[in-house]
Amino acid sequence: MHSTASRYVPPHLRTRDVAASDKEDSEDMAKLKRQLKGLLNRMSEQNMGAILESIEDLYRKNRRHDLTSTLTSLIIDGISSHSVLLDSYVVLYAAFVSSLHKIIGLEFGMCLPPCPCAPADRLPAAYFVQNVVSSYETHHAALRTESSAPSISEPQQEGSKEGEGKECSNLIVLLSELYNFQVISSVLVFDIIRDLLSQKLTEFGVELLLKIVRNSGQQLRLDDPSALKDIIGVVQTKLVGQDDNLSSRTRFMIETLTNLKNNKVKRTAGQQHQGGEAVERMKKFLSGLTKKRQVVTHEPLRVSLEDLHTAESKGKWWLVGAAWGGDPLIEHRSNKKATEKTDESDISSNGLLKLARKQGMNTDIRRSIFVVLMSSDDYVDACERLSQLNLKEVQQREIIRVILHCCGNEKSYNPYYTLIAHHLCRSSHSYKVTLQFCLWDFLRDLGETTIGGAEVIKNLKEDDNGFDIKSISGTRMRNVAQAYGWWIAKDSCTLAILKPVDFTILKQRTTNFLKDLMTHLFVATQVSTPVLGKSTLPTTQNRGAVEEVFIKATRIEALALGLVYFLSQEMSAAADEEDGGLVKWASSVAVDTLRTRMDVIPDF
Repeated sequence: MHSTASRYVPPHLRTRDVAASDKEDSEDMAKLKRQLKGLLNRMSEQNMGAILESIEDLYRKNRRHDLTSTLTSLIIDGISSHSVLLDSYVVLYAAFVSSLHKIIGLEFGMCLPPCPCAPADRLPAAYFVQNVVSSYETHHAALRTESSAPSISEPQQEGSKEGEGKECSNLIVLLSELYNFQVISSVLVFDIIRDLLSQKLTEFGVELLLKIVRNSGQQLRLDDPSALKDIIGVVQTKLVGQDDNLSSRTRFMIETLTNLKNNKVKRTAGQQHQGGEAVERMKKFLSGLTKKRQVVTHEPLRVSLEDLHTAESKGKWWLVGAAWGGDPLIEHRSNKKATEKTDESDISSNGLLKLARKQGMNTDIRRSIFVVLMSSDDYVDACERLSQLNLKEVQQREIIRVILHCCGNEKSYNPYYTLIAHHLCRSSHSYKVTLQFCLWDFLRDLGETTIGGAEVIKNLKEDDNGFDIKSISGTRMRNVAQAYGWWIAKDSCTLAILKPVDFTILKQRTTNFLKDLMTHLFVATQVSTPVLGKSTLPTTQNRGAVEEVFIKATRIEALALGLVYFLSQEMSAAADEEDGGLVKWASSVAVDTLRTRMDVIPDF
């Protein structure tokens, strides 16, 4: 047998075959482009699910690199148009890219060798973000070159011509919405803001900053409040001495940043920016993808602006298979500097962890809560960061325990802890219940062993929820009493938490603690801030506020009897003290309220 020889093809015919192949490829690309353009033109919030299914089908039938690059070009060209686009239009495409990041990204991770795909193909969102940033920087650089870029104090405005600079504005909105949909992290957004501030601050630069702040300001503050504070400091530094010459837009930007820093921005999505309502609808759509199909949620791309700029020399480290090709010595030196900076920034957190262990925080949950409390900017920031810990309902009880422990350890009363617990109690009833049980634990530590019931007393020795407090100091008693006085006065909890207390057989330390609690309760009914204490007593006497607190105690007869006895016997001695006027008056109002609502209460 002999094999059949293949027919000889002359070189000139081979060239024709190659040309025919290239022509066929170009026709396929043109057809693919028409298909994708038709799908994008028909896309809306209502049919996005169907469009995604069509895109998935195209990914199965075409080369991934061709489809990803074509889709990226179409979206960027459409967004960076020479006209003003509605924010809701940009939100739609940002949500579409986020959907691809969740769904299509999984297929690229499953390529089998030998795989012709380029590294960028394996994560379409990374390829897309890289091209969006590149397009934005190209348009922005061209705009700075073509125009004189007047300063913010000059009457002429950069980008004032019709359509000028709208490409940058639209792309900035797209990047901020990609951040809102968790495609990119705050690292890249803060880098873009720093890049804008590193240049001459113009009217158009202010407009771009306002776009980012209004679209993503709240999320930036939530993710990295310290970085946002640094950004605001840079803005204030650049504008020193120009207060009289600032334009209205610049003043509005400063006001917006200040309100964002102080958490005074309205939280309603529709009031944050024009596309706020569309963002909320698209977030619901993205969360619903997991119910309809198998989705592997990717973490936001933690790529920085410097990483994108040095991608050609150092490689695209954020993409699978993109090897690094830089100088090892240079990389070693840069890593060493970065490590030194990281070590400096981590000193405080490591110190807080050591302090947490020293304070008796014997679990990871307690230590995490302690670090959040000690490192937050204010009580609002602390509550937001505590919610990010994603604790289960049982674990959330530890928050109140750690707050009380830290409050008691302060050398003087700190209302910071009181405001945190008050804010938490307003958000969930479970925190109110935990406050009640914590007070009972505290009273048992003072020696009132009958509080809590027979079963609780039986298991006291086996309970490991305490912080190993050998003895309760007078400072701890005063701080805890003042905190509970505020919480009761402001309805974080009610006087019903004292229902297991037998006021006729109290130990002396418990009596002193309850006297302090009642004193601060009376003070708290007359003020609107927990910063005030016994040293700065109010001059007003609001009878209704006191009555409102003690009316709730009349629902429990034994508690009402006990309170009348305690207020009549123990609080009467306060008349000889500096605050005796307020305490005596408030005590009489409380007793009258209890007796009026319950006629059977005797005189003591």
